[in-house]
Amino acid sequence: MSDKDHVFTNPDADVFGFRNLPEAVKGALFARYSRSPRPLRDLYEAEFAGADGRTGDERADALYRRVLDEYGDDSVAQLGSAHVAVEGASNVLTKILERGRLMSYLEQSTRYIPYTERVEGRWRYLTPPEITDSDERTRYEAAMDRCFEVYAGLIPRVEGVLRRRMPQEDTPDGAYRRTVRAKALDAVRGLLPAATRSNLGIHGSGQAFEALVMRLQAHPLAEARTTGDRMLSELESMVPAFVRRTRLPERGGAWIEYLAERRDREAAVAAMLADDTEQAQGGDNRVDLIDWDPGGEARVLAAAMMPHCDVGTETLRQRAAVLRADDRRRLLLEVTGNRGNRRHRPGRAFEQTAYTFEVVADYGAFRDLQRHRMLSMDWQELTPAHGATRPMLIDECGGQDEWGEAIGGAAEAHARLKLRWGSTIAQYAVPMAFRIRFTMTMNAREVMHVIELRTQPAGHPSYRRICQQMHTLIRTKAGHGAIADAMAFADHGSGAAGRLKAEERSEARRTAS
Repeated sequence: MSDKDHVFTNPDADVFGFRNLPEAVKGALFARYSRSPRPLRDLYEAEFAGADGRTGDERADALYRRVLDEYGDDSVAQLGSAHVAVEGASNVLTKILERGRLMSYLEQSTRYIPYTERVEGRWRYLTPPEITDSDERTRYEAAMDRCFEVYAGLIPRVEGVLRRRMPQEDTPDGAYRRTVRAKALDAVRGLLPAATRSNLGIHGSGQAFEALVMRLQAHPLAEARTTGDRMLSELESMVPAFVRRTRLPERGGAWIEYLAERRDREAAVAAMLADDTEQAQGGDNRVDLIDWDPGGEARVLAAAMMPHCDVGTETLRQRAAVLRADDRRRLLLEVTGNRGNRRHRPGRAFEQTAYTFEVVADYGAFRDLQRHRMLSMDWQELTPAHGATRPMLIDECGGQDEWGEAIGGAAEAHARLKLRWGSTIAQYAVPMAFRIRFTMTMNAREVMHVIELRTQPAGHPSYRRICQQMHTLIRTKAGHGAIADAMAFADHGSGAAGRLKAEERSEARRTAS
């Protein structure tokens, strides 16, 4: 086999891929490709093929460095990637890790994995290394242990309620068992503290990992900084050229210093401008639409027309704005097209208007919604101040007293940690049933994706209700009835049987295969 056959998927077609190359060579090869008249295969043969027909990692790293130093272009770092696993991360850390938009993440699900097994005699949660007082560590761990004990004890009781409420009848055994288990785990996950450990898989470009490592190393939490250091070491063993600049004082050092300083300045400004006159509220999760463009529908319609005519955008917006509401709705639905399913989404014209929602919701729902990265999302620290949710299933199985005792003990642990080590450390002690305040800013195309996905009957009841409220607010508060109508797959039903139907379909596919 020739070297080209080893590297390229075909020898002469205009469309081809390449394989069996180190990540740095892929990046360097594409970087040279952008400044060379040669075809890629010839360029590889002339400049990148090793003397033995293979390109070693050491040579690849040198090639990448030369190209990066010569061009000084950060886009070169987007041309190669890496996969990294992070195990045993707290749920506080997973949200920090998943903040970057241009990466892919897969995290252990609290819906499918019960946290009922101990590892070396301990429940799966992190004790923050900042807690140096042995007595305080003991009190913190006792509160966390109690949350896990109640969690594990309630699962079979909730499953019993679900079996009585939802008889199996002719549902296949596997589908029925998985449905009951998922619904039970959904109900009890609020007892898991933010310190609960999870495993996470991350894939991203060299540039994205460089930014992630520096963000971790600038973070006030020791867990984040330690993870950043370990991640950098592993990346240096896999893709050293991509992260070389992270250790340079004038590059990574200066950037990390800036990130930490910026955070401190933001906190100082917040302390000057904010006050404590707004009291935290209890009650249910809350959603409010706090910012939108009143002329958003006209902007979307104008943007949809613009590529297909020879008229300026401002003129198109003016024409769309004077249409009657019914006519604008009809035309917007016309450009949306006949959507066969929720994955058939309208074009980028829907990116011309946006919505900002402020949400106060349980931390479990926040975790699910935070996974949507093609939007702007920010959040406050997790605290017991906004109260906690308790699913009706907990009351139905008679577990309300144990639930209250467990989360009450965790709230007391939070108060002690906050007094001694500050609010950032104290977050670890707060169970997921407690609410957190966050904002989500999305254009209409992304909000369509979020609402239609997260209102599906199989989704968790908590985030389903949040996204149902978002859909309603777009129609009623923003007055964008046509855009709301375009979200044809938003589901406002109760979703009571949704998980069962999804499991039945999965069971049918397993049987067919």
